[in-house]
Amino acid sequence: MDVAVDFEAEFTTEPLAHFWSRVVGAGRANEGLRADWQRQLGKAHELGGFEYVRFHGLFHGDMFVYRECDGVVTPYFQYVDTLFDAILDAGVRPFVEFGFSPPELARETGTVFWWGANGSPPTDYVKWAKLVGMCVEHWIDRYGIGEVRSWYFEIWNEPNLDPFFRGTRSEYFELYRVSVEAIKRADEQLRVGGPATSNFVPDARFAGETEDRNQHAVVLEANDLDALDWKPVWLEEFLGYCQAQRVPVDFVSCHPYPTDWALDSHNQGRKLTRGVDATATDLRTIRAIVDESAFPDAEIHLTEWNSSSSPRDNTHDYTQAATFVVKANLESIGLVDSLAYWTFTDIFEENGAGQEPFHGGFGMINQHGIPKPTMHAYRMLNALGDELVLQERGFVVTRASKSGKVSSLIYHYPQDVSLTIPASFDTRDVADATLKLGRDEPLNIELTGLPPGSAWSLEVIDEDHGSAIPAWASMGGPNNLSRQEVERVTSAANAGLIEEVLVASDGVLRISRLLKPWSIALLTER
Repeated sequence: MDVAVDFEAEFTTEPLAHFWSRVVGAGRANEGLRADWQRQLGKAHELGGFEYVRFHGLFHGDMFVYRECDGVVTPYFQYVDTLFDAILDAGVRPFVEFGFSPPELARETGTVFWWGANGSPPTDYVKWAKLVGMCVEHWIDRYGIGEVRSWYFEIWNEPNLDPFFRGTRSEYFELYRVSVEAIKRADEQLRVGGPATSNFVPDARFAGETEDRNQHAVVLEANDLDALDWKPVWLEEFLGYCQAQRVPVDFVSCHPYPTDWALDSHNQGRKLTRGVDATATDLRTIRAIVDESAFPDAEIHLTEWNSSSSPRDNTHDYTQAATFVVKANLESIGLVDSLAYWTFTDIFEENGAGQEPFHGGFGMINQHGIPKPTMHAYRMLNALGDELVLQERGFVVTRASKSGKVSSLIYHYPQDVSLTIPASFDTRDVADATLKLGRDEPLNIELTGLPPGSAWSLEVIDEDHGSAIPAWASMGGPNNLSRQEVERVTSAANAGLIEEVLVASDGVLRISRLLKPWSIALLTER
């Protein structure tokens, strides 16, 4: 891989929006009341530059929001206020997800997740709309209209999936309409969107009012998943409904996980992984749909994304996940307004809390506050400038418009790995095996036209540097870490391979080294 730029020659740059750090995910609202969750959010903001955080369960029973007095909705916001104060104090803003139903309004008793989210539609849409409207009005009173206008309001989470929404597509569209009307009554400029549906499908399973699981055969019988026509769920129907009903759409949202958890004829799940270019391909598809719709100016916020949709995928803890993050984001530049990594922390209880320090959780920071390679990936993405100088396979070169400083981010995703990194369930065997795929690749950097003697730094994250897993494993993989063990593992997790280099007297920066498979490297001007 050759990274070469002549800064004395004439060249043009393009604006580079850091869409990867616009939004990040978290589990549920109540987890955000924990001091360690709040510390980790502050760290994620500091390192990754994240501007917004999105989570489920705002109206769940453990937030104690919903109540009625003589049949009149009279919500109490103390827990929500505590959470939102902490988020704002961390330098982050809420990307508000209105869902799931408060227990008092749930139409059905069935729940989902360890914490019991009520996925049924509200029994009374009038009371639901009153709750949403009063909530927004409360925030305007508490934080000011200018602040709340900077937030986003998303209606529900993955309503195409039972048990996340135990209703029909038409019921969701109606829920969206009444929610938008309630929010816009508070202030017309507030930004609202949806449909927040789950990952893409190449078949007709969601063509009707509810999922038809008999349609999964299209995927299960395919020899080449990437030859299929993958589309976002309900998006075109949603935009058509909003156009016909004259309902505002300030942004569209969905969740482009590059996987498909398909069901066979016996309703047994098969976890299928799509090609390595699936994310960029899906984002181009969404871009085209929105551009051709009645809402071409709507922003695109993809409010959940990861290499897989399992909170027990051990690959999430490895360097492969970091390399995938860098590759997918850099190859998706200019397509969307945000691609929200799910999630910033392993303090996440959909399946209950993790039973060991590294259990394959979604987070880029583990439960003890130890950074994973994915945290380094987002830190390095955040270090890029706001001008794109050069982009080729495997790297970008950027410049900061204010300081003029140059930075480059390089990744070695082995060319012989054609799939998005495979998930590693139950054991770490698949993650360990995938780590050994590929060969070392020469990296040659030559930047000319630089001030002689200026200092630069090259930081490399690979299987031996900047990864917590080897240090933890060398201790025997203990479940209950002492404070001293946490410090040791954290120190190893932060120990990237750093090389300091000076520009030669001829004004040329020259670096030659080998990159191991699954490496990411950040070159910065000091």
